[in-house]
Amino acid sequence: MIETSRPARNEATPARWRANSHRAADQFPIEDWDRAPWNRWAFQHVRELVPTAEVWRGEGPVSPLAEARQDLSRIAFLRHDGSKSTVSGLLDSTSTDGFIVIHRGRILAEEYRNGMTPRTLHLSQSVAKSVVGSVAGVLVHQGLLDPAAPLTQYMPELATTGYAGAAVQHVLDMTSGVSFNELDYTNRFSDIGKTDVACGWKPIPAEPPPTGPWYTSMWEQILTLKAKDAEHGSRFLYRSIETDVLGFAMERASGKRLPELVSEHLWQPMGAGESANFTVDRTGYALASGGFNATLRDYARFGLVHLGIGTFNGQAILPAEWIIDIRRGGHGMMDDYGRQLFPKGVYRNQFWVADKGAQTAQARGIFGQLVYIAPEHDLVVAKLSTYPAPVILNHSLDTLAAIKAIAAELA
Repeated sequence: MIETSRPARNEATPARWRANSHRAADQFPIEDWDRAPWNRWAFQHVRELVPTAEVWRGEGPVSPLAEARQDLSRIAFLRHDGSKSTVSGLLDSTSTDGFIVIHRGRILAEEYRNGMTPRTLHLSQSVAKSVVGSVAGVLVHQGLLDPAAPLTQYMPELATTGYAGAAVQHVLDMTSGVSFNELDYTNRFSDIGKTDVACGWKPIPAEPPPTGPWYTSMWEQILTLKAKDAEHGSRFLYRSIETDVLGFAMERASGKRLPELVSEHLWQPMGAGESANFTVDRTGYALASGGFNATLRDYARFGLVHLGIGTFNGQAILPAEWIIDIRRGGHGMMDDYGRQLFPKGVYRNQFWVADKGAQTAQARGIFGQLVYIAPEHDLVVAKLSTYPAPVILNHSLDTLAAIKAIAAELA
């Protein structure tokens, strides 16, 4: 849901939480922990609110990040409305929790706000999709997962759903024809609202929804998706449930749980600084579409793996051909919703590519989560935020404008 009418402002943490932050969860409705203004505290304390499963960093050394600090705060840019601002002004006005800029392998700027620290795990929302899509590439490279294979090859149960006839690549690119309402984040009776309950983020409400039951797990919700509103492969439509279908396919193909896969194939080999985690539903399934939590520097390391075409600190981690396919391969069809932010954009393997003529890829999540990977500029930027609404188009436009100004300054 895009909201452009809200004024750009920084939602400060309420004083009563700052004074007694370890008890903040007692002071807001648990069914709304991920909504403003409570998200300002909750996105850094997810383990205290819902069950999680560890993504172990392993026992190996932490990958070092070189530093060459610069003052980027005064770099100027034009906002969406033509007004002048600076990078510092952008961070002030977009509810920023963490911000890091890495150029040519060195940290130029790193800033923590709203009580966040270098060791804080922050909810990534749909940046999780890109993490999962990256590990899917490893399984493809290993021959365990075939993008061209029908989903029913891995999950025969889907033969009775709208996913019958869809291939793995369709959910990687969100081009299946399955009907699912993603856009109405604030309506708890919408498909995505029911996902909040199914994934274990929200308690099951006492009153039934107008149509269908409340789901008690993600798998249960997937099995109820019977309707199609397009032919598979005929259009792109952003739907979080597609990533969870992919997550189940990965688990079936590998015989391992998703947190274990991400640990083994990404978090350990890249030398993460801290173990990450996924939120889990009532059956223990890790929420592939949005439940991943990690530190700011580890999101940056993830970006650097992609910047290095799968290699980071001398170690091959992700298949180069998978990352090249994200940047340059055949892509799904952008829709009107996506074109508001990326007029020339495409979506491939769970990543946003802002311009099909360029190579910059982005991992994006609602409430202002971003990992920006720009090979053209040898640049990675990660921004963690807690917007006052799930999607604020103007905040996103301003953030991209500021990053482009940083890239131009560094060129």
